[in-house]
Amino acid sequence: MRIFEEMESEVRGYVRSFPAIFDVAKGSEIFDENDKRFIDFFAGAGTLNYGHNNPLMTEAMIEYLQRGGIVHGLDKATVAKRAFLTKFRDTILAPRNLQYKVQFTGPTGTNAVETALKLARMIKKRSNIISFTNGYHGLTLGALAVTGNYDYKDESYGSRSNVAFMPFDGYFGEGVDTIDYLRRFLEDGSSGVDLPAAIIVETVQGEGGVNVASVGWLKKLEQLCREFDILLIIDDIQVGNGRTGTFFSFERADIYPDMVTLSKSIGGGLPMALLLMRPELDQWQPGEHTGTFRGNNLAFVAATQAMTYWDNEDLAQAIKYKGELLRTELEKLAAKYPQLEASVRGLGMIQGLVLPQNGVAGETSSECFQRGLIIETAGADDHVLKFLPSLLIGEDLLHEGLSIVDEALGALVERRQKMLSGDS
Repeated sequence: MRIFEEMESEVRGYVRSFPAIFDVAKGSEIFDENDKRFIDFFAGAGTLNYGHNNPLMTEAMIEYLQRGGIVHGLDKATVAKRAFLTKFRDTILAPRNLQYKVQFTGPTGTNAVETALKLARMIKKRSNIISFTNGYHGLTLGALAVTGNYDYKDESYGSRSNVAFMPFDGYFGEGVDTIDYLRRFLEDGSSGVDLPAAIIVETVQGEGGVNVASVGWLKKLEQLCREFDILLIIDDIQVGNGRTGTFFSFERADIYPDMVTLSKSIGGGLPMALLLMRPELDQWQPGEHTGTFRGNNLAFVAATQAMTYWDNEDLAQAIKYKGELLRTELEKLAAKYPQLEASVRGLGMIQGLVLPQNGVAGETSSECFQRGLIIETAGADDHVLKFLPSLLIGEDLLHEGLSIVDEALGALVERRQKMLSGDS
């Protein structure tokens, strides 16, 4: 690891949590340079919903490169982009009765968020944006301003101007409707909260700790936006692309956001980000918002293949089945180790094992890694073990990974019991 310590910035993070030099990967398995095998419950933080080196995408990309297909095209028209747009319209948007224009932003999710915020402010001629507690939307300055986690902010560079934070669904526990709370701020001209151009929200907060917004809450939020002439932006970067069981995470609530940000798995594992907007919101002048790498044609090729998984309901049904299996097994683990005071929350194939005692989730992640499982933590205090496996993971591999979590929890409990009893 010496070259990484010598040459790479101290900003590197995941290499500290998963200290191995990885080499090859396939599906839900990844191998280091010594051929040690790891099961992947991390999936590139949601980028690899279709697994590592998915053969459909890999073969299509190899063929495209071998024939000399254009890779970098800015926003010029290409065969690969035409195929992607056609497939996205016919397979994703049309069956869901969604009408969106597509804007290719820079290649990362935070680029899509920045674009959405800029466009909303331009259209509404208002600068304020409302975001939510524990929300995560990226770390470039505009996106950072609407990100709730204080660990990412610093007064020297993290401008929080023109953003107001409101409580997410369930933030105060049961019995407090946080949409009514938000409504009161908007109705009161002396509340100190300016009427926003937009409200940005994740329907399931991934980095925030796998917090799931209820259907009723999402419906009321949409209604509030319509009533006050506020644009509703759904950040579907991590929990879209099928993660919750439907292609878009908001489908379960039967709402129609004004804008949707997509990245991570939309590119089939390659860098690509999109902003979807209602057609009437497409008010840009030509070249008014650009980016050198907004036209990743190799990602178009991979993404077109990825969308074939949505030609029918098979994948959606599989996600529902495996998501329920995952939740059931996690609830068993929570019951097996009552001394950890664990609980489970999530939707589809994003599930969180909440381990509220200080440091337990991080220790469990480390124990899992030593045993051959890659899994990360989430939440403001890193107190949630976040399960984010590939949507295509086999049932046997899913069970094997869960067994490793069981072993890790057992080892942690045993070690803590020995410490309490004074044993060495």
